[in-house]
Amino acid sequence: MSDNTFRPASMLLAVVGLSLATFMQVLDTTIANVALPTISGNLGVSSEQGTWVITSFAVCNAIALPLTGWMARRFGEVKLFLAAVVLFVLTSFLCGIARSMPELVVFRALQGFFAGPLYPMAQTLLLAIFPSAKRGMALALLAMVTVVAPIIGPIAGGWITDSYSWPWIFFINVPIGIFATLVVWAQLRNKPERIVHQPIDYIGLALLVLGVGLLQVVLDKGNDLDWFESNFICISTAISVVALVALVIWELTDKHPIINLRLFKYRNFTFGTLALVLGYSGFFGINLLLPQWLQTQLGYTPVWAGLAAAPIGILPVFLSPLVGKYAHKVDLRLLAGGSFLVIGASCFVRATFNTEVDYRHIAEIQVFMGLGIALFFMPTTSILLSSLPPKDIADGSGLATFLRVLGGSFASSLTTWLWHRREIFHHAQLTEHVTAYNPTTQHYLDQLGGPSQQAYAQIDRVVEAQAYMLSTVDYFTLMGWIFVGLVLIIWMAKPPFAAKGAPSGGDH
Repeated sequence: MSDNTFRPASMLLAVVGLSLATFMQVLDTTIANVALPTISGNLGVSSEQGTWVITSFAVCNAIALPLTGWMARRFGEVKLFLAAVVLFVLTSFLCGIARSMPELVVFRALQGFFAGPLYPMAQTLLLAIFPSAKRGMALALLAMVTVVAPIIGPIAGGWITDSYSWPWIFFINVPIGIFATLVVWAQLRNKPERIVHQPIDYIGLALLVLGVGLLQVVLDKGNDLDWFESNFICISTAISVVALVALVIWELTDKHPIINLRLFKYRNFTFGTLALVLGYSGFFGINLLLPQWLQTQLGYTPVWAGLAAAPIGILPVFLSPLVGKYAHKVDLRLLAGGSFLVIGASCFVRATFNTEVDYRHIAEIQVFMGLGIALFFMPTTSILLSSLPPKDIADGSGLATFLRVLGGSFASSLTTWLWHRREIFHHAQLTEHVTAYNPTTQHYLDQLGGPSQQAYAQIDRVVEAQAYMLSTVDYFTLMGWIFVGLVLIIWMAKPPFAAKGAPSGGDH
């Protein structure tokens, strides 16, 4: 990646505008989650129907992400970013004034699509306006946004819904988006851009919409519909797999592919993206399971569960700028590998939790894991982009972000499925020992006033809590070993890396 001669009048304002728009978009991926019961009740639909507010956003967001590179070449990076922000703000307002669930689902779908280009375009523009030696700072800023926004989302969503009303979780985007649009337009409107009138790959686009759209629906609805016990899930999965296989074959052979899969010929892009996707998926799954376990098994309220998870964002806020500033002085694989070891260690510590664990201990481990997160995003992203030619940065950023988001969807579904499956396994094992002839059971029944329906119900609740505890231990142990394994993957990449400011060669 070579230096771009264009510099905005105020680098600070340009960074603020790009970061705010990205923060707004990442925040919106989680802010509506805790408001779903309120939204469903207000619009007169079931909680199951209400989940389409999340699914519609995720499906269209996943479709838009891999199209980012093509749209950037066709319309220009700055124009695409500004158009995406304006349309995102407009659809956010429409979501807030929606008066029926079908209306809200349609507007959320559009909002998800327009949100797609924001993160990869912000990344591309930051890399373009920063000098080579300072590009680590640009990536570190986005890393901070990526970590902090999803944590703030549920807390902010719960507070806004309780204090005001659910439409305000969408209206809040309007002033932020307008400010970001004006700032970015003022600072970057004169940036030179090369427009390429590339033919539209209609077949690739159709296969993408069909394959990715159905896959995202399967991942979002699989747990609710009991996975492959549902004909809908089976048929959708089959169609999705066929469409995605056809998409890969078509895109690798088409002269003007809508998704540039040929980027995987670059060694650093391949292993960097693999590490990013698996690492982010693990991070996503951990921060999904922890609040869920705290609420369902330890009796935490949604707000307190969010506050227990939130300390993970403390260290990234302070350390990300330092990592970006000094990362070029060390091998980026050391930073990324160190991050995986820290996150893995935090998982192994969580595997020692029991049902008596207190808030302070949970929060302390979250702070420790935050150290690993602060070292994760910037080095990994620098590695995967390091060997790409400048013209392929938008494609690479969009494709890596798409795979990262898709990995998060897989992690969400698999985490919930695995957690419940292991609970069933442990519940069955524990129940084998809870018999009327077991001295421990007899002693416990005596403490409860002798055998009775209420006493046996209480025993079952204790068994269930222990089964979920053991299932949680299993999950964190598995995640710990996965992160240890990621150290090996990131060391498959080869220097030089972009953060050192040197042009990258064709590292295949």
